[in-house]
Amino acid sequence: MGLKYALFVMVLLIADAASEMNQAYFGDTGKLPCHFKNTDNISLNELVVFWQNRQDMVLFEIYEGSIKSGNVHPKYKGRTRFDQNSWTLYLDNIEIKDKGSYDCYAHHRRPTGMVPIHKTSLELSVLANYSQPEIVNISNGTENLGIINVTCSSTQGYPEPFKMFFVIKTENSSETPEAEIEKYQDNVTELYNVSASLSFQVPPEAKTVNVSCGLKPTETKETLFSPSLVIDVKTYEPPSVPDSILWKVAIIIVVLTVVVMVPFIIQKKKKKKQPTLPHENAVIQVEEEEHGQVKDSVEYHVPESSDEAHCVVNTQKIATDDPSATHF
Repeated sequence: MGLKYALFVMVLLIADAASEMNQAYFGDTGKLPCHFKNTDNISLNELVVFWQNRQDMVLFEIYEGSIKSGNVHPKYKGRTRFDQNSWTLYLDNIEIKDKGSYDCYAHHRRPTGMVPIHKTSLELSVLANYSQPEIVNISNGTENLGIINVTCSSTQGYPEPFKMFFVIKTENSSETPEAEIEKYQDNVTELYNVSASLSFQVPPEAKTVNVSCGLKPTETKETLFSPSLVIDVKTYEPPSVPDSILWKVAIIIVVLTVVVMVPFIIQKKKKKKQPTLPHENAVIQVEEEEHGQVKDSVEYHVPESSDEAHCVVNTQKIATDDPSATHF
């Protein structure tokens, strides 16, 4: 009989081992049902029922008909309520840290010891509703260039959003570009603040642009949309240059020209005025004689004696006075 009972309990525990999925919202109350039927009508004074998480922290315990708080972990004290009719435990002030797996155990206390008769495993997920997205124009006047910059933000949500996107509408077009999400998670609450930015070119023919953004918290939840932002697009005209600026530019060009060119001209004139070296004069004279440029030159040489010098001078004089004279 004992073996059959043990096998029955094992089958019962295996059957009840499948985890039940539950979800709760941040700050609200989570529901942790035990699904204990007590078909054998066991007296509450003979039962030990308790809930604990996978870290073996006890949330709540009934021991032989009385609530026993000595084994309850401090993080759960004062946060639980028990409904004996449905064998359900309620956990108040849900935090992101409360997500995870829980087990409910029921034991029949006998003179021979504790006999497990029931177990329920459940998974608790925690959600936090994001605030309505808010869109802001951060163009700072760049719409005059046909470029618009906007940012979209939402706060205090969990888990990370599935996606964020923008909706851009003009008189003749509509598009929904998806944006990269920037995330910040609070170290205490573990909630997310998210934002996304977009820079886009406005079609030249557009007069107004209607921009909004959407945030999809999860793949299955509905999308949250921001209010629409209507932007008037102005025709861009290049700014004219004042005459005073043009005059300043002209003066700068003239000054630069003088500073650069004057030293160059002075240096060039100095090179022209430099005297010719004696060696250069000799070379020039030889070149002129070779090309017949000097026809009536007189050849001089240094005589070795005074007589020879006198002879040469007389000969030159005779040649000058009488063209028909014979040269010696």
